[in-house]
Amino acid sequence: MNINKGVIMNNFKKIGLTALAGSLVAVSAQAGEMSVSAGANLTYKSGSVVSGNSSKGIGSDMDVAFSGGGELDNGVTFSVNTATNDGNDGLTSSYITISTPSFGTFTVGHSFGSGSGKYDEEVPQVYEQVSDAHHTTTASANKIGDFMDNNVIAYTSPTFDLGGASISFDAAYSPQADDAEKRIGDGGNPAHSSTVGSAQELGVTVSGGGFKAGVYGAERERVNTAVATDDAVRDEFNGAWYAKYSFGPVSIGYSETYLDSGVSETDSVATNADKTYRTSGGIFENTQMSIAFNVNENFSISYTDSEDVYDAQSMNKSGTETADVTSDIEAIQIAYSMGGMSIKAYQMEATNGAFNATSDKGKETEIALGLAF
Repeated sequence: MNINKGVIMNNFKKIGLTALAGSLVAVSAQAGEMSVSAGANLTYKSGSVVSGNSSKGIGSDMDVAFSGGGELDNGVTFSVNTATNDGNDGLTSSYITISTPSFGTFTVGHSFGSGSGKYDEEVPQVYEQVSDAHHTTTASANKIGDFMDNNVIAYTSPTFDLGGASISFDAAYSPQADDAEKRIGDGGNPAHSSTVGSAQELGVTVSGGGFKAGVYGAERERVNTAVATDDAVRDEFNGAWYAKYSFGPVSIGYSETYLDSGVSETDSVATNADKTYRTSGGIFENTQMSIAFNVNENFSISYTDSEDVYDAQSMNKSGTETADVTSDIEAIQIAYSMGGMSIKAYQMEATNGAFNATSDKGKETEIALGLAF
């Protein structure tokens, strides 16, 4: 046996593999680039209710995002984005975007918001959306179309000219819209859902001359009665529209949303009980009005009023329709930036949290120091 021959052949294999790896790295470097960005936040938050109970806490988190992309000879560009969660032990989002010069943009992945993120709570706010006040769980406007966050392919059209204004379209489809994070391998299947089927959404945005408006709708198929107490289930429909106008340093906005989860109730819904989106039957309608003012290029302030109405769509035992319950949030927010550092704060007051007519009035204050790098 010629041992030297075997050694020589192994060396040739190593040389060949090294050359192949080098060529792949060279091609990858020419095709695109990778970058890493991160942000850290320090927060102080306090909350209280009328009964006197209160809580206070100091927190911190850091988010890391990886992104990469490149461009083909025909002008098509692609990008890949992945972000970690607060504990950096999992992913909050991961998606691939392909942009064409003339036919728009296609995105596939999870937790990138699809079109719904462009239309829910779309009023001027300098810090957080009002749904972040935990005493109210969330505003129903924040739930519009959120079942399209995962297992979805989304499309955004190019911007078209419309008599001096600009118009664009958003559309998306999910084969199984249960909002579970489906980071499945190539050719894999997500776990079967016994309650929901496919879903689709469509949104239209028009802007020009400081004015911007949008209309959005999403529909999700209900496939059986497992999530309802009635013997019939309707398909779910979510809708939203908004209008914003900016003049000088001032921006004003108004929005309305509608959430009918398709869940019916056979029994009356108590006004003094908490309501859960897509479990409690009925319809949730949200109205938000907001005004924001840029004092200068570094400092801004905003005020938002959110009114949420829960309509149970049910009768009590005497045959009288169940009374509506209104949850209201008022928020004042400020923001100050200095390059890569920002200081932001809000104070929110909420009534009838979780659409419970007997819940205490809540107040929440947060101050945050943000660092971007």
